[in-house]
Formats: sequence, structure tokens, C-alpha cells
Amino acid sequence: MTTSNIIVLSAFAFYMVIMIVIGAVYSRTTKNNEDYFLGGRGLGAWTAAISAEASDMSGWLLMGLPGTFYLAGSGDIWIAIGLLAGTILNWYFVSSRLRRYTIKAGNSLTIPSFFENRFRSKGALKIVSAIIIAIFFAVYTASAFSSGAKLFATIFGTEANYSQVYTTGLIIAAAVILIYTFLGGFKAVCTTDLIQGLLMLVAILSVPIIAYAVLTYDTSFSAALASKGVPDAASFINPLTVNGNPISINQIISGLAWGLGYFGMPHILVRFMAVKSESEMKKSRKVAITWVTLAFIASFLIGIIGRAYLTATLDETTSETVFIRMIQNLFDSNGVLIFIGGIFLCGILAAIMSTADSQLLVTASAISEDMYKGVIKKDASEKSSLMVGRVSVVIIAIIAFIIALDPKSSIMGLVSDAWAGFGAAFGPVVLLALFWKRSNSAGALAGMISGTVTVILWDYIPLINGATIGTTTGLYSLAVGFPVALVIMVIVSLITKKPSDEIVNEFESIKNVEV
Repeated sequence: MTTSNIIVLSAFAFYMVIMIVIGAVYSRTTKNNEDYFLGGRGLGAWTAAISAEASDMSGWLLMGLPGTFYLAGSGDIWIAIGLLAGTILNWYFVSSRLRRYTIKAGNSLTIPSFFENRFRSKGALKIVSAIIIAIFFAVYTASAFSSGAKLFATIFGTEANYSQVYTTGLIIAAAVILIYTFLGGFKAVCTTDLIQGLLMLVAILSVPIIAYAVLTYDTSFSAALASKGVPDAASFINPLTVNGNPISINQIISGLAWGLGYFGMPHILVRFMAVKSESEMKKSRKVAITWVTLAFIASFLIGIIGRAYLTATLDETTSETVFIRMIQNLFDSNGVLIFIGGIFLCGILAAIMSTADSQLLVTASAISEDMYKGVIKKDASEKSSLMVGRVSVVIIAIIAFIIALDPKSSIMGLVSDAWAGFGAAFGPVVLLALFWKRSNSAGALAGMISGTVTVILWDYIPLINGATIGTTTGLYSLAVGFPVALVIMVIVSLITKKPSDEIVNEFESIKNVEV
């Protein structure tokens, strides 16, 4: 191992030790399920905001998304635009109302329990939603583990031992995330997310700015692009072209449809539920929107500037490492700079860990609170339920680890699959539960199932000449699954029994009440 690698590894070790210590500290304050899964609903504005966005922005923000911009140019910016719009709408229209409603509806600690309490269901909604969470979060967490493994393999591996180092990195990333999530629960996760979110932002903003300054010191950006095989710089930075070709309407719709996913993301929604007060929520909203706007701009710049800056041309397999390689090239002069580069690389590790921990925790809460205590053993003690939750964290981590074992797995591909699944299954149900009093349990169940089935049929079943509908049409499954689930939920709600007066009165009571 080179001296440079040893310095970077020391930065990683320093960072990981801090994260584990935080988990150990908060383990002493975790006494029950509300502490472990919602932190006692005591999050402050900054912690809630940065934690929500950090848990959202996994390795795909610093690796997957820049990789798509690196290859395709500005044409893929529609994904970022859709995600930014979804973030803003989620914070303005869902956050406060969801927090109020989950407190009013039986002090719901999880999204499945909110569905159960909101619609007065008798177990079906809890079971189905918990199963959906377990399935799609296993895939989503796998994308985070894969990001961590690729980070280690790119830095410490060679072409000859890449697979071996990838596996080692996968083990390390999974182990560290597992340890502090297992120990501290929600408080540990949110505190580490605050630190990781700030580190991510510093890293992702600094690197493209420094790279651009270095790149354009003695040449123009267009000339640098041309030297890297991009003869038409204007086309490369044109949001209406992809790989030099005019963008299709399906590509624009698919990019914007990513924003719909936010309404159904349990690991983001649970942050809204945990905020201390309405006044803190308003502060969180401003912080979160500012953070995510800067993050998406920086992610775009990394991909575009990286295409011109890096000497070696990356392909589809290596493009997701563009940010890593930029940091390595910029900070390789001496020990101090290499250590700073190592800290910036920890920003990628931060993005990975801040999402994986949240996903593991939400999955554990669904299994422990909703399936075990909610259905299997309703008289379970807090202690046994908490233990089931922690064991669930380990089991889901193992499943995600197995999924991520393939070094060729695409970070963005895994995220895309999970994002569509959650957005279609839960998004319409969350929105109608919060804003339409006529919605009922039958409609919610039908919407949830139809959204999930649509995504599976669209993305996984080869129905057209041996290919999936998604591959054939080029249309993202979420753009189809979300409206299908929405329409189905409305129709089924209208043709089945109206909600009881108790449910309607509860719905009306949370409109303008601050809690």
C-alpha cells in the first residue's frame, strides 16, 4: 500500500471512529421504541433538515448522478429538476401536515402504523406496507453498500485486484453502518446525518469549483472538452440533447417523474414526523431546500466539469467514480493535501452512510413495530420489540450485502428501482391520506398494491419481444406507476364504504392545529 493510500485510510478511520462513538453515546439514551425509531419526536430544525436531505442523498448524489452527467451531458438535468421540485413540494405540503396527523392518529411511529391508524385498518395495510418496505429498502440499501465498496476499490484497488478490494470495502462499509445504527437508533442516525450532510455539502461544492479553476487556468472549457472527445461543447451542455442527440419527451417526463418519489420515501417522511414543533418545521424547510438546491447544482457541475478535467476517459462502468478521481487528482501533492482529499472522500462515505443507516432503521421499525408488535405479538414488551428491531437491522443489512456483492452493479440502477417502487406504492397513499377525507382503507390497499405491481411489470417482466416495457418505451416506471396507483385508490375509495364520522372528524381536526 502506498503512502498516499495510508494517509487516506487514516482519514477514513478517523471519520468512522467518530461515527461509531456517536452511536455508542446515544445507545445510553435509547429506552423505548419511540426513542429508537423517532428520537422522542425531539429533532431541532437544523438536525431535521440536514438529516432528511442527507438520508435522501446517498452515493447516487456524489457518484450515480454525476456519472450520468459525465456520460450524457446536461440532457439528464431533468432528473435533478424533478428531484428538486419534489423536495420543495414535499417540505411545503406534506411535512407539517404529516407530523400533525401522525401525532393525532394514535401517535404513529412509522409510515405503516400511520396508514393503519389513519384508515382504521385491521392489519392488512400494516403487513403489506411493511413487506414493501423490506423488499425495496433491501435494494436501496444495497446501492449504498455498493457505493461504499466502489469508493474503496477505486482508491485502494488496482485493475488486477479490484474485485477483492471491492468485497473488502463492502464488508467495512456494511459493518460500520450496522454498528452505529444498531447501537444508537434514530438519535444517533440523525446526529451523524447532520455531520455527514454538512461534510457532503463542503466536499461537493469545493471540488468542482477548484477543478474548474485549475482546468481553465491555461485553456478554455470548450477546448478542454474537445480534447476529451467532446467536439461539440454547446451540445454537451444543452439540456435538450443527450449524448449529442435531441432529447425525447419520454426522457423529459421520466426525469421529472423522479420528483414524485419523494411523497412515498419512508426514510424521508419519518424525519417530518420527528420534528420538535411547527416552528422548527418552518426553519427546517428553508435549510433543507437551500441544502438540496446547492447539492444538485454541485452534482451537475461535478459530472460536466469532470468530463473536461480528468485525463482518462471513463466508460459506463467507471463513470460513477468521476468525483472520486477528481479528488484524487486535485489533492495528491503532499501529505497535508492528501489528508484533506481523504476528508473530502469521506464526504462520499458520509452520503453512503447517511442513507443506508436511515433505510436500515425504517425497515427495522416496519418489521418490529408494524409486523411483530402490531400483528404477530400485540402484547410484546418494549424490550422484546426493540430487540426484534435491532435483529431486523442485521438481517436486512445481510440481504443488502448479498445484493451488492456484484462489482458491476449500477448504483443509479439500484436506486432507480427502489425509488420507483416506493414512489408508486406509497406516494399516492400518503397524499390522499393527508388531503382527501373520502379516501379509505380499501382504496389505500388497492393503490399500494397496484403501484407496486405496475412497477414490477414495467421494470422486471420481459413482456415485449423478450424486453421489459420500460426498456422498450424508455419511460420511467414511476411516471406510470404513480398515476395508476392514484387513480385506482380514488376509484376504489369511491365505490367502497365511506369513512366513519370518527375518521372524518379526525381528518378535519388536523387541518390548522399546531402540535
